[in-house]
Amino acid sequence: MSQTATPSVQAPVEALRLDRQLCFALYGAAQRVTRLYRPLLDALGLTYSQYLVLLVLWEQSPRTVGALGDALDLESSTLTPLLKRLETGGLVARHRDPKDERRVIIALTDKGLALRDQAATIPEKILCQMDLPLEDLGTLRDRLKTLAV
Repeated sequence: MSQTATPSVQAPVEALRLDRQLCFALYGAAQRVTRLYRPLLDALGLTYSQYLVLLVLWEQSPRTVGALGDALDLESSTLTPLLKRLETGGLVARHRDPKDERRVIIALTDKGLALRDQAATIPEKILCQMDLPLEDLGTLRDRLKTLAV
């Protein structure tokens, strides 16, 4: 039997150091932000993904599944189970577009609209937990948006 030699670890290539990776910094920041939201959303009975769907619908309802997917950058196969859970919870109603049966329209219910009032304080509570000045948060958000395009 032959043995495979284990390569020895030498000095790391600077570009491959974990602490120099943009992807890892973004991943860590996203994880932290999601953890900050969790207790606030748990109190409303929502997941973070469901909250994002509702944010879009609170801006404009009704919307097609396609329009929701575009706004959230999600495929309909990912969005459909979220919408079914929101419908089961009585927060949205789904129906086929009478002009085009292939399109599904999502509308807030009264319960879904009422939840907006309960969620209205979430952004402020999150900002209070962040260790960044308000003007830095706006700049960071805008810079991240350019990466997401």
